[in-house]
Amino acid sequence: MKWAGNRESDNVENRRDEEVGGGFSVGISSLGIGTIAAVLAASYFFGINPLTAFQFFSGGGHAPIIHQAPAHHPPASDNMAKFVATVLADTEDTWTPLFRQKGSAYIAPKLVLFSGKTPTACGTGQTATGPFYCPSDKKIYIDLSFYQLMKNRFHDYGEFAQAYVIAHEVGHHVQNLLDISGKVDNARRRVSEAQGNALSVRLELQADCFAGIWAYHANQARGIIEAGDIEAALSAATAIGDDALQKHALGFVVPDTFTHGTSEQRVRWFKRGIDSGNLKNCNTFEAHQL
Repeated sequence: MKWAGNRESDNVENRRDEEVGGGFSVGISSLGIGTIAAVLAASYFFGINPLTAFQFFSGGGHAPIIHQAPAHHPPASDNMAKFVATVLADTEDTWTPLFRQKGSAYIAPKLVLFSGKTPTACGTGQTATGPFYCPSDKKIYIDLSFYQLMKNRFHDYGEFAQAYVIAHEVGHHVQNLLDISGKVDNARRRVSEAQGNALSVRLELQADCFAGIWAYHANQARGIIEAGDIEAALSAATAIGDDALQKHALGFVVPDTFTHGTSEQRVRWFKRGIDSGNLKNCNTFEAHQL
């Protein structure tokens, strides 16, 4: 992936040298083993906020807003921090004009770098939860050691696959701005757990498609994609399907507990985004077949 020398975002908070605590804990004793495994496995390897998922399934309410002291920018010598700041800037340069075309303004999310754990408006973010987006404070959280885990677990799919992690989380931010995620959350409260999981799958697959839209437009504008990048990202998407993760964690799959989609579905929707760059092609909620 070609990224060196491109613009870096100013929306990066560095909390890695701070001692933090607080937050809240979510009771999970009432959840089934399939749901717990699905949420933990997906969040650990490529997750989308397990704190929110656990809170929903255990019937919890909104987490309290936690006020954090102003964070400082990462040092210029930190290459991985420069990478994620550049990817974040790239998503800003993609979504700003797309929102403008729709007659609205894109409000960029903050990207918080932390080590170990950090307070968030969705509870205490921890390294083991993987990268996640918190809609309550509109921030993306990542412990950069996750990329080493990704390298070890997935045999180093490269920088484009790492950028896909950020772009997927930004996709959730876009859903939040468009009030898609809010509508889905409200709908899930009125249906069964299995039906709620099915809605979560559609939400996650749309975020995959939005990540593909970023890749399409970023490549059109700045030529970021190199040979093998797309194949590597698709391999990563295959590895983090609910079916693949549950087989790894449990040795079997429980389809009713899927919250992110199968490997085949995640690949398909990422490809829909990257092949067209068109938001209309990412409407997973009206798709008859995922």
